[in-house]
Amino acid sequence: MEVARLFNCVIRVFCSSTMSPNPGLAHSTTSVLLLSLVLHLTLSSRAPHHPVPVHLPSLVPHAPLPLSRSRFSAQTQLEFTTHCNFSCYYKGEQESGHDHLTEQLAFETLYADGSRTLTTVDFETEDHFEGTIAPAVRPPPSRGPRTTGRHRRQKRQIYGADGRFNIRGDHFLLDYPFSTAVRISTGCSGVLVSPRHVLTAAHCLHDGKDYVKGARKLRVGFLTPPYINGTKPDMSLAKNPPVRWVRVKRTRVPKGWIQGPQEVSMDFDYALLELRWPHRRPFMRLSVAPSADDLAGKRVHFSGFDSDRPGELVYRFCPVEDESNDLIYQHCDARPGASGSGVYGRVWDTALERWERKVIGVFSGHQWLEINGENRDYNVAVRFTPLKFAQICYWVHGNRVDCSQD
Repeated sequence: MEVARLFNCVIRVFCSSTMSPNPGLAHSTTSVLLLSLVLHLTLSSRAPHHPVPVHLPSLVPHAPLPLSRSRFSAQTQLEFTTHCNFSCYYKGEQESGHDHLTEQLAFETLYADGSRTLTTVDFETEDHFEGTIAPAVRPPPSRGPRTTGRHRRQKRQIYGADGRFNIRGDHFLLDYPFSTAVRISTGCSGVLVSPRHVLTAAHCLHDGKDYVKGARKLRVGFLTPPYINGTKPDMSLAKNPPVRWVRVKRTRVPKGWIQGPQEVSMDFDYALLELRWPHRRPFMRLSVAPSADDLAGKRVHFSGFDSDRPGELVYRFCPVEDESNDLIYQHCDARPGASGSGVYGRVWDTALERWERKVIGVFSGHQWLEINGENRDYNVAVRFTPLKFAQICYWVHGNRVDCSQD
């Protein structure tokens, strides 16, 4: 069934790509996609070794405290770049005290009328921090692009040949998992994680001090192929299908992002949006991010709306190059606008005894990692630790009972 579905997807991509103004490139792209899908099936057919079970802490929220109304004075920053050194790279939840962690996991809620509240939290865990962090931190790899000094830095989000795929075709846009990707009205991307919730990057809505101007009337955009509205498909619309916008009811941002230190702010660069009305599309479930060794093919995937390809959904996948306690380092090609995309991988589901796509992080942006005098550049995703998973799960479900690793 899985083989047939994937090959049907390839055929649809091929049919839509033959209408491309560059047929040679289209056929080449289709061949690469076909090869990747076949390889993906091969890697996904084998069950992994049994990973060590991750103990999930339980978030205990306190009564919300009212805050002053937001001024919406910040400017949207679509191209987010940070710098991290040795101490930043090795910093993790294991080295943070209980009070510091609870302060970072507190969260701010922004309502549609501009009012705000702050919810402080505590968390319960049987063994505190032991056994809650995965994977174990290891030194950065020797592979990957390097520079020898800060003055030689360049903003690099495309590594070598551009490996992104434009997702076209009415039916293909609505196929899972591409159908879970949505646009954010501030210019970023997001992913559906429940019938009413969208996960995105915090920097798309908040600059660390205040909400951006566009967050005042925040909306989420769903690509709507023409035939959905009962109209005859049009070639001009097939390339740039219309978008149906839905207003956001409330937004939640972790306190670890708000007024956080710049060198570690990427660790909490995520936010959750609650829609006014539920959607009817499939969504992708969340998971604590496993070690790269426990991902099918050690790969991550994400789809978003890159600014250099306006109106089009762009998909990419690549191997994990490195990982810290809070971040996933990779060289997936991306441009501004892709921030906030849900980064997912094939995670082995023990109960179902099969690989399942699950969101394990949020694409944040670009980071220069300086270790032992060497600068290495990566595209970076925030990885969901057990504590972050518990926080986001509480945002989605509104209780602690439903927040278990399934």
